[in-house]
Amino acid sequence: MTELVSGAVDAYHKGTAPLVRALLRRGVTPNTITTVGAGCIGLSAIAYGIGHMHWGGGLLLASGVLDTLDGSVARLGRRTTKWGAFYDSTLDRMGDGALFIGLGSWMIYAPNIRFRELSIIASMLGILTSLLVSYMRARAESLGMDGNVGIAQRAERILGLGLATIVFGSNYGAIPITIVITILTALSLITVAQRFAHVRRQANAADLT
Repeated sequence: MTELVSGAVDAYHKGTAPLVRALLRRGVTPNTITTVGAGCIGLSAIAYGIGHMHWGGGLLLASGVLDTLDGSVARLGRRTTKWGAFYDSTLDRMGDGALFIGLGSWMIYAPNIRFRELSIIASMLGILTSLLVSYMRARAESLGMDGNVGIAQRAERILGLGLATIVFGSNYGAIPITIVITILTALSLITVAQRFAHVRRQANAADLT
């Protein structure tokens, strides 16, 4: 499974390489791509909030593509900076929060929502866990440890929610969306536990040396 995912990632980067080179030739900066990507996820959150699920899903997937392009442009163009990393990470966290706020807001007032309470609670927990997963990695790395472990990270949230809302929209009482949000939130909670355990082992080993 790991080899399959790795192969898919490599194929994606090879496929987008011509676009990355074209952006570099035109002088497009990584921070510009980051800003446009953040705008897409902000519009996605608004679309979700007013019930336009298909538009929300399309914009969310577009933001995910842009999120990979800014890093590729930075690396290939040797434009990696500390400010760029900080800027990208901050806008990513803002986007994650806005995304679940938009979905949760729609779940509150939309008609014919099955399992409304579960949907709203899962969206609220989604905000918490998405921010916590990212914070744990950043905090671990600031202490000189590795925090990049876990079964669910940002890419999975974007892909899962984007595809679910494009395919199903608000049909079937929003049950497909509720299922995806609940699964992603549960996986994020597992990731939080995995990172706790991973960082604790590193910290205990460091304390013994």
